[in-house]
Amino acid sequence: MIILRRFRLAALAAVAALAMAACGSTEEASPSASPTSSTGGGLKVVAASTWEAGFAKAAGATDITVIVPPGVHHAADYDPKPSDLAKVAEADVVLYAAFEGFAGKLKEAAGSKAKLIEVSLDNAPDKVKAEVRRLGGEFGTAQAAEAWTAAFDTEYTALREKVTTATKGTAPVIVSQAFVAWASDLAGAQPAGVFGPQPPTAGQISELAAKKPRLVLDNSAMPGGDALAGVEAKRVVINNFPDQGLDLLAVYRAGADALTEALG
Repeated sequence: MIILRRFRLAALAAVAALAMAACGSTEEASPSASPTSSTGGGLKVVAASTWEAGFAKAAGATDITVIVPPGVHHAADYDPKPSDLAKVAEADVVLYAAFEGFAGKLKEAAGSKAKLIEVSLDNAPDKVKAEVRRLGGEFGTAQAAEAWTAAFDTEYTALREKVTTATKGTAPVIVSQAFVAWASDLAGAQPAGVFGPQPPTAGQISELAAKKPRLVLDNSAMPGGDALAGVEAKRVVINNFPDQGLDLLAVYRAGADALTEALG
Protein backbone atom coordinates (compact mmCIF):
# COMPACT_ATOMS: atom_id res chain seq x y z
CA MET A 1 0.00 0.00 0.00
CA ILE A 2 2.91 2.40 0.87
CA ILE A 3 4.57 1.67 -2.48
CA LEU A 4 1.32 2.31 -4.31
CA ARG A 5 0.87 5.55 -2.38
CA ARG A 6 4.37 6.77 -3.29
CA PHE A 7 3.79 5.85 -6.91
CA ARG A 8 0.55 7.90 -7.05
CA LEU A 9 2.24 10.93 -5.49
CA ALA A 10 5.21 10.69 -7.83
CA ALA A 11 2.94 10.41 -10.84
CA LEU A 12 0.86 13.39 -9.83
CA ALA A 13 3.97 15.47 -9.11
CA ALA A 14 5.34 14.63 -12.55
CA VAL A 15 2.11 15.67 -14.23
CA ALA A 16 2.13 18.92 -12.28
CA ALA A 17 5.73 19.67 -13.25
CA LEU A 18 5.03 19.10 -16.94
CA ALA A 19 1.93 21.27 -16.84
CA MET A 20 3.73 24.15 -15.12
CA ALA A 21 6.66 23.95 -17.49
CA ALA A 22 4.30 24.16 -20.44
CA CYS A 23 2.68 27.38 -19.18
CA GLY A 24 5.87 28.94 -17.80
CA SER A 25 4.72 28.83 -14.15
CA THR A 26 7.23 28.80 -11.30
CA GLU A 27 4.65 27.78 -8.65
CA GLU A 28 5.74 24.85 -6.51
CA ALA A 29 3.34 21.95 -6.25
CA SER A 30 3.05 21.99 -2.47
CA PRO A 31 0.47 23.12 0.08
CA SER A 32 2.59 26.18 0.94
CA ALA A 33 2.19 27.39 -2.66
CA SER A 34 -1.53 27.93 -2.11
CA PRO A 35 -2.51 31.62 -1.81
CA THR A 36 -4.66 30.66 1.18
CA SER A 37 -2.84 28.38 3.57
CA SER A 38 -2.38 28.14 7.33
CA THR A 39 -0.22 25.78 9.31
CA GLY A 40 -0.24 24.58 12.88
CA GLY A 41 -0.07 20.81 12.99
CA GLY A 42 -2.82 18.25 13.18
CA LEU A 43 -4.61 16.93 10.14
CA LYS A 44 -3.64 18.25 6.73
CA VAL A 45 -6.93 19.57 5.35
CA VAL A 46 -7.45 20.53 1.72
CA ALA A 47 -10.63 22.53 1.10
CA ALA A 48 -12.15 23.18 -2.30
CA SER A 49 -12.83 26.84 -1.48
CA THR A 50 -12.55 29.34 1.37
CA TRP A 51 -16.16 28.48 2.26
CA GLU A 52 -15.33 24.88 3.22
CA ALA A 53 -12.06 26.14 4.70
CA GLY A 54 -13.96 28.57 6.93
CA PHE A 55 -16.02 25.69 8.29
CA ALA A 56 -12.83 23.66 8.82
CA LYS A 57 -11.11 26.46 10.72
CA ALA A 58 -14.19 26.98 12.88
CA ALA A 59 -14.14 23.25 13.65
CA GLY A 60 -10.56 23.43 14.88
CA ALA A 61 -8.41 22.55 11.85
CA THR A 62 -5.10 24.40 11.78
CA ASP A 63 -3.34 23.09 8.66
CA ILE A 64 -5.62 24.17 5.80
CA THR A 65 -4.93 24.59 2.10
CA VAL A 66 -7.50 26.05 -0.30
CA ILE A 67 -7.76 24.95 -3.93
CA VAL A 68 -9.73 27.83 -5.50
CA PRO A 69 -7.52 30.96 -5.51
CA PRO A 70 -8.63 34.38 -4.25
CA GLY A 71 -10.59 36.46 -6.73
CA VAL A 72 -12.64 33.56 -8.11
CA HIS A 73 -16.14 34.48 -6.97
CA HIS A 74 -17.92 31.47 -8.41
CA ALA A 75 -15.80 28.62 -7.12
CA ALA A 76 -18.08 25.96 -8.59
CA ASP A 77 -16.77 26.74 -12.07
CA TYR A 78 -13.07 26.58 -11.20
CA ASP A 79 -10.97 24.05 -13.14
CA PRO A 80 -8.19 22.68 -10.89
CA LYS A 81 -4.63 22.53 -12.18
CA PRO A 82 -2.49 19.40 -11.86
CA SER A 83 -0.58 21.15 -9.03
CA ASP A 84 -3.89 21.54 -7.17
CA LEU A 85 -4.61 17.85 -7.52
CA ALA A 86 -1.13 16.99 -6.23
CA LYS A 87 -1.95 18.94 -3.05
CA VAL A 88 -5.14 16.91 -2.70
CA ALA A 89 -3.19 13.66 -2.93
CA GLU A 90 -1.03 14.73 0.03
CA ALA A 91 -4.00 15.58 2.25
CA ASP A 92 -5.41 13.70 5.23
CA VAL A 93 -8.88 15.16 4.63
CA VAL A 94 -10.46 16.70 1.53
CA LEU A 95 -13.50 18.94 1.90
CA TYR A 96 -15.81 19.69 -1.00
CA ALA A 97 -19.42 20.64 -1.79
CA ALA A 98 -21.69 18.63 -4.03
CA PHE A 99 -22.50 21.62 -6.27
CA GLU A 100 -18.87 22.22 -7.20
CA GLY A 101 -18.30 20.95 -10.70
CA PHE A 102 -14.72 19.92 -10.04
CA ALA A 103 -15.58 17.79 -7.00
CA GLY A 104 -15.23 14.63 -9.10
CA LYS A 105 -11.62 15.50 -9.93
CA LEU A 106 -10.84 16.00 -6.26
CA LYS A 107 -12.28 12.60 -5.47
CA GLU A 108 -10.19 10.93 -8.15
CA ALA A 109 -7.00 12.64 -6.99
CA ALA A 110 -7.49 11.98 -3.28
CA GLY A 111 -5.75 8.61 -3.30
CA SER A 112 -5.96 5.94 -0.62
CA LYS A 113 -5.02 8.16 2.34
CA ALA A 114 -7.27 11.21 2.15
CA LYS A 115 -10.74 11.04 3.65
CA LEU A 116 -13.37 12.75 1.50
CA ILE A 117 -15.96 14.79 3.41
CA GLU A 118 -18.83 16.54 1.69
CA VAL A 119 -19.68 19.81 3.43
CA SER A 120 -23.18 21.28 3.46
CA LEU A 121 -22.56 24.94 2.71
CA ASP A 122 -25.46 26.80 4.26
CA ASN A 123 -24.94 29.87 6.44
CA ALA A 124 -28.22 29.58 8.34
CA PRO A 125 -27.00 29.71 11.97
CA ASP A 126 -28.36 26.36 13.15
CA LYS A 127 -27.01 24.59 10.07
CA VAL A 128 -23.59 26.20 10.43
CA LYS A 129 -23.27 25.15 14.05
CA ALA A 130 -24.36 21.59 13.28
CA GLU A 131 -21.85 21.31 10.44
CA VAL A 132 -18.99 22.77 12.49
CA ARG A 133 -19.73 20.27 15.27
CA ARG A 134 -19.83 17.42 12.75
CA LEU A 135 -16.46 18.41 11.31
CA GLY A 136 -15.04 18.76 14.82
CA GLY A 137 -16.03 15.15 15.39
CA GLU A 138 -14.36 14.10 12.14
CA PHE A 139 -11.15 16.00 12.95
CA GLY A 140 -10.97 15.00 16.61
CA THR A 141 -11.32 18.68 17.59
CA ALA A 142 -14.79 18.60 19.16
CA GLN A 143 -13.75 20.88 22.03
CA ALA A 144 -12.53 23.58 19.65
CA ALA A 145 -15.72 23.27 17.60
CA GLU A 146 -17.87 23.71 20.71
CA ALA A 147 -15.88 26.77 21.75
CA TRP A 148 -16.42 28.29 18.31
CA THR A 149 -20.16 27.64 18.32
CA ALA A 150 -20.44 29.31 21.73
CA ALA A 151 -18.57 32.36 20.41
CA PHE A 152 -20.76 32.30 17.31
CA ASP A 153 -23.96 32.40 19.40
CA THR A 154 -22.69 35.40 21.35
CA GLU A 155 -21.60 37.40 18.33
CA TYR A 156 -24.59 36.48 16.16
CA THR A 157 -26.95 37.68 18.90
CA ALA A 158 -25.09 41.01 19.04
CA LEU A 159 -25.10 41.41 15.26
CA ARG A 160 -28.80 40.62 15.04
CA GLU A 161 -29.55 43.18 17.73
CA LYS A 162 -27.52 45.76 15.83
CA VAL A 163 -29.48 45.21 12.61
CA THR A 164 -32.91 44.94 14.22
CA THR A 165 -32.24 48.19 16.08
CA ALA A 166 -31.75 49.84 12.69
CA THR A 167 -35.22 48.62 11.62
CA LYS A 168 -36.73 50.85 14.35
CA GLY A 169 -39.09 48.12 15.43
CA THR A 170 -40.54 47.26 12.03
CA ALA A 171 -39.17 44.18 10.30
CA PRO A 172 -38.41 45.10 6.69
CA VAL A 173 -40.05 43.35 3.75
CA ILE A 174 -37.23 41.48 2.02
CA VAL A 175 -36.90 39.57 -1.23
CA SER A 176 -33.75 37.53 -1.60
CA GLN A 177 -31.62 35.46 -3.91
CA ALA A 178 -32.12 31.88 -2.82
CA PHE A 179 -28.63 31.22 -1.44
CA VAL A 180 -28.40 34.34 0.76
CA ALA A 181 -31.88 34.15 2.29
CA TRP A 182 -30.19 33.28 5.61
CA ALA A 183 -29.18 36.95 5.97
CA SER A 184 -32.82 38.01 6.35
CA ASP A 185 -32.79 36.64 9.89
CA LEU A 186 -30.21 39.25 10.89
CA ALA A 187 -32.93 41.85 10.27
CA GLY A 188 -35.52 39.85 12.21
CA ALA A 189 -37.38 38.92 9.04
CA GLN A 190 -38.16 36.07 6.71
CA PRO A 191 -38.00 36.61 2.93
CA ALA A 192 -41.35 37.62 1.45
CA GLY A 193 -40.09 36.26 -1.87
CA VAL A 194 -37.10 34.35 -3.22
CA PHE A 195 -35.50 34.34 -6.67
CA GLY A 196 -32.74 32.35 -8.34
CA PRO A 197 -30.40 30.72 -8.70
CA GLN A 198 -31.41 31.45 -12.31
CA PRO A 199 -32.14 35.12 -13.17
CA PRO A 200 -35.79 35.91 -12.41
CA THR A 201 -38.27 35.87 -15.28
CA ALA A 202 -40.51 38.81 -16.10
CA GLY A 203 -43.39 37.09 -14.32
CA GLN A 204 -41.28 36.46 -11.21
CA ILE A 205 -40.09 40.07 -11.19
CA SER A 206 -43.69 41.24 -11.26
CA GLU A 207 -44.56 38.95 -8.35
CA LEU A 208 -41.57 40.11 -6.32
CA ALA A 209 -42.34 43.78 -7.01
CA ALA A 210 -45.88 43.22 -5.75
CA LYS A 211 -44.39 42.33 -2.34
CA LYS A 212 -43.25 45.99 -2.09
CA PRO A 213 -39.88 45.07 -0.59
CA ARG A 214 -37.69 47.48 1.26
CA LEU A 215 -34.57 45.41 0.61
CA VAL A 216 -33.39 43.08 -2.16
CA LEU A 217 -30.65 40.71 -1.00
CA ASP A 218 -28.36 39.62 -3.81
CA ASN A 219 -25.64 36.98 -3.93
CA SER A 220 -22.14 38.32 -4.64
CA ALA A 221 -21.15 35.07 -6.38
CA MET A 222 -24.32 34.64 -8.45
CA PRO A 223 -25.83 38.12 -8.88
CA GLY A 224 -29.37 38.24 -10.18
CA GLY A 225 -30.66 41.30 -8.39
CA ASP A 226 -29.88 43.60 -11.33
CA ALA A 227 -32.98 42.17 -12.97
CA LEU A 228 -34.95 43.82 -10.16
CA ALA A 229 -33.52 47.28 -10.86
CA GLY A 230 -37.03 48.56 -11.61
CA VAL A 231 -38.26 47.53 -8.16
CA GLU A 232 -38.25 50.34 -5.61
CA ALA A 233 -36.00 48.77 -2.98
CA LYS A 234 -32.41 48.98 -1.78
CA ARG A 235 -30.12 46.27 -3.16
CA VAL A 236 -27.86 44.66 -0.56
CA VAL A 237 -25.05 42.40 -1.78
CA ILE A 238 -24.36 39.50 0.58
CA ASN A 239 -21.20 37.40 0.46
CA ASN A 240 -21.48 33.76 1.54
CA PHE A 241 -17.81 32.90 1.97
CA PRO A 242 -14.85 34.27 3.96
CA ASP A 243 -11.72 35.80 2.49
CA GLN A 244 -8.19 34.47 2.88
CA GLY A 245 -8.42 34.85 6.65
CA LEU A 246 -10.95 31.99 6.62
CA ASP A 247 -12.96 33.70 9.39
CA LEU A 248 -16.53 32.49 8.97
CA LEU A 249 -17.78 35.02 11.53
CA ALA A 250 -16.51 37.81 9.28
CA VAL A 251 -19.22 36.82 6.78
CA TYR A 252 -21.90 37.65 9.34
CA ARG A 253 -20.22 40.90 10.38
CA ALA A 254 -20.07 42.06 6.77
CA GLY A 255 -23.69 41.06 6.17
CA ALA A 256 -24.83 42.89 9.30
CA ASP A 257 -22.92 46.00 8.28
CA ALA A 258 -24.42 45.96 4.78
CA LEU A 259 -27.96 45.53 6.15
CA THR A 260 -27.51 48.24 8.78
CA GLU A 261 -26.27 50.69 6.16
CA ALA A 262 -29.16 49.89 3.83
CA LEU A 263 -31.69 50.36 6.62
CA GLY A 264 -30.01 53.71 7.39
